[in-house]
Amino acid sequence: MSILDIRNLNVRFATQDGEVSAVNDVSLSLERGECLGIVGESGSGKSQTFMAGMGLLAANGRPTGKVLFDGKNLIGADEDTFNAVRGDRMSMIFQDPMTSLTPHMRVGRQLGEVLIRHRGVSEAEARAQSLTMLKRVQIPEAERRLDMYPHELSGGLRQRVMIAMALMCSPELIIADEPTTALDVTVQAQILDILRDVKERLNTAVILITHDLGVIAGLADRVAVMYAGRIVEVGDVRSIFADPRHPYTRGLLACTPRLDEAGAGLMTTISGQPPNLQRLPSGCSFHPRCAHVTDRCKTERPLLEVVGPSRAKACFVDVKAA
Repeated sequence: MSILDIRNLNVRFATQDGEVSAVNDVSLSLERGECLGIVGESGSGKSQTFMAGMGLLAANGRPTGKVLFDGKNLIGADEDTFNAVRGDRMSMIFQDPMTSLTPHMRVGRQLGEVLIRHRGVSEAEARAQSLTMLKRVQIPEAERRLDMYPHELSGGLRQRVMIAMALMCSPELIIADEPTTALDVTVQAQILDILRDVKERLNTAVILITHDLGVIAGLADRVAVMYAGRIVEVGDVRSIFADPRHPYTRGLLACTPRLDEAGAGLMTTISGQPPNLQRLPSGCSFHPRCAHVTDRCKTERPLLEVVGPSRAKACFVDVKAA
């Protein structure tokens, strides 16, 4: 059984200007010990898909469908159910640790509260395990850091604290939402090494949400590409990078700077802008920006269909032959 199984998930937000269709009929699965990368532009529905599963949508958000965690549906679950799962069996590493960590609480207390709440350990034991975890995520002078406040740490150290907090109860699933944003490349590599070690050593499943295809290539086993709240292509990382079958995926890869002789100094862009989620285009949402658009694309929405071993795409055009 998959550790996570998302079935026909939709997320709608009620606003004064009308309903926003943030996530549209998304289905995904994740095995234990697997890393699934979720990639797409801002506003593509990456984060909201998993915020719905964690029960962390804004008050005006309404999810429908199913998010099965170890077989149990979390959509519509009560707060007690979420509190029993979040931070224990399932943890989330948020994009901005400065706003995710409590500013007036010392690091050691924030880490320890996770164990006290979910494991019922003493404060002394919680502090000891917190120190061990800070060392595991390679925080220097770990004992001194326990008594510091978040604002006294660098961005890289704060992100390590977030990872340490997520790992305190040895969760079965970690959702990492842009975990390397705004970090320099050296720190990015260190953060990815920590997540890789957790995945391999503890058989922890990882959802890696990012707009950075380089990060995906360095850690993920499979990748799902999202556009306008839908999955437009999914497959194993090697296949997606070597042979993208959806025009949007191909465009994203073309936007990535290359250092080889053939592509050095060249960078392309995807023309146009992502669609307004309150007024999605008819047919394929990507058709106003697509170089391979046909009349069919403008009126009929393509379904996600299998195009090879472990590969699926939502597109009428064979971009290999186009």
